Amino acid sequence: MLGHRSSHSNRYANSPHSMTRILRSYMPADLCGCLKVFEGNVPRFFNAAERYDFANFLDKRVAAWSYQVIEQDGRIVACGGLAVVANGSSAGLCWGMVSEELHGTGLGSLLTAARLEAARAIPGVERVLLDTSQHTQGFYRRFGFVVQEIVPDGYGPGLDRWDMLLRL
Repeated sequence: MLGHRSSHSNRYANSPHSMTRILRSYMPADLCGCLKVFEGNVPRFFNAAERYDFANFLDKRVAAWSYQVIEQDGRIVACGGLAVVANGSSAGLCWGMVSEELHGTGLGSLLTAARLEAARAIPGVERVLLDTSQHTQGFYRRFGFVVQEIVPDGYGPGLDRWDMLLRL
């Protein structure tokens, strides 16, 4: 897959929630911080077995995605990616997450809005795809995503996979 690099670095500095909140591109030094965010979201939002896939993505595949992090007060508190899929008319969101203790503070909305803004800026992209769980599908519905398919236990026992689409 080809990735899209966006230029959101420092764009959201001085947010009302923190004077040191920065949305920027992922760097290899962010690996441990992103894994901590992931681990804080197990087991409700991610299956523990997915940690290997996420770590492998960050280590070997992240360059093909426009992967963003939100840094607040010097630590990674959210992360998520966007890439154009092979057909060129679709983009996909991947591995979006917020530190467990900061759910409901607007970080997820900030990250999602930035990724959707980047998708809209890519010539030819007409829709955005994602897969998520039953626990976060309502969050994405607020952005206009609609359910395409539900796979019971698609991520593991009790963690259903919801495939969703947003037409731009």
